[in-house]
Amino acid sequence: MFDFRLKVFDTVAKRLNFTKAANELNITQPAVTKHIKEIELNLNIKLFERNGTKIKLTKAGEILLKYTEEIFSVYQKMEFEIGQLQEKQKGTLRLGASTTIAQYVLPPILAEFRKRFPEIQLSLVIQNSERIEELLGNHKIDVGLIEAQIKNRTFHYFPFMKDEIVLVSRQNHSIFTKNNIKLDDLKNIPLVFREPGSGTLETIDLALKSKNIKLNELNIEIQLGSTESIKSYVLH
Repeated sequence: MFDFRLKVFDTVAKRLNFTKAANELNITQPAVTKHIKEIELNLNIKLFERNGTKIKLTKAGEILLKYTEEIFSVYQKMEFEIGQLQEKQKGTLRLGASTTIAQYVLPPILAEFRKRFPEIQLSLVIQNSERIEELLGNHKIDVGLIEAQIKNRTFHYFPFMKDEIVLVSRQNHSIFTKNNIKLDDLKNIPLVFREPGSGTLETIDLALKSKNIKLNELNIEIQLGSTESIKSYVLH
């Protein structure tokens, strides 16, 4: 990093906590404070408002954060292009993935990626599909992996893999003995779904709409934020 002070500011601005920023950067808290004060002195303006132990960005801090992210993006491209000249891949890759993909698909892929490209620093943000698209649109990540259908025409979407969504129940549930379930049966079964903004929920919604069934016609008992939480809820 050419200007470590910007990295310090960026970390504090995103964590809004000097102690957490110091731990993440592996420096002391007084060092973090010193770097922030130097930037404020250089710009002749306060970047954070302090209220006891809590801090928040000032308007100047918000502006600096915006340009800091743009500067880091330029650094990233520069490192990549220079690495190309040296015939080796260097730099950072900021990934974003929906919870299901991050939990079940990405771990072995990321492990193999690290073996092949050890000098590329990886980071992964895990959110639902809607939030991943927001982060990509705001240049917070470089690549996003989601389950949702194509929405934003400013993005390039590439099919990555095929997956299947199935209806499950615990083994001693009365529905388990049925060989098949009719579409109309779905309206009476208590269902557990993913939360709004989830690509899984959107995929199910679109599939049901193709059969003239709306989500609000179903008996949705609860909506949970991950596949694992749904499995555990259904089991119990």
